[in-house]
Amino acid sequence: IMTIFAFSFSDIFDTLGTFIGTGRRTGIFSDADERALEQGSGFSSKMDRALFADSIATGVGSIFGTSNVTTYVESAAGIGAGGRTGLTSVVVAGMFLLSSVFAPFIAIVPTQALAPALILVGIMMMSTFKEIEWEDLSQAVPAFMASIVMGFVYNISYGIAAGFIFYCLIKLITGKVKEIHPVLAIVTIGFILNFVILASL
Repeated sequence: IMTIFAFSFSDIFDTLGTFIGTGRRTGIFSDADERALEQGSGFSSKMDRALFADSIATGVGSIFGTSNVTTYVESAAGIGAGGRTGLTSVVVAGMFLLSSVFAPFIAIVPTQALAPALILVGIMMMSTFKEIEWEDLSQAVPAFMASIVMGFVYNISYGIAAGFIFYCLIKLITGKVKEIHPVLAIVTIGFILNFVILASL
């Protein structure tokens, strides 16, 4: 059960983090869309529809034994290059198809050559940090810990888990337990259990 929980939440939070980060960058997901995701029902927001498409792709991809068909943070590279629609993904898919022919030659290129592109992606992602209310420690500390953990463990979902845990911890310490949403509390407990189980393996 914990394995299913871990994989499910990793995928959900990886996708959410990527959608919000890249979606804000493009202007596709506005604050209104994020509010609609929290308060709306059904497919009332763009985020709902995007998450539904992602879940279908993940499910179908796993049936056929492919690697995880999901939203990747590397999409920010396409956004940085000016991509704003689904056509960007179609073009990238076409280029990947073409590159399969040249795979032996592409393999010659060292992975270090990707560093400049990843640095640009990091810069674009860091630009959203200005929206964090750094004066409010209940927001600043979880945001800081989430970003630090993501960088150190090289895992978006672990970073989000750290953010959740520290958010709940600060609310507990400051006596603002009522501000913790029940779903957030349950997910945080799940993350803690997941970390405990991983540590015991």
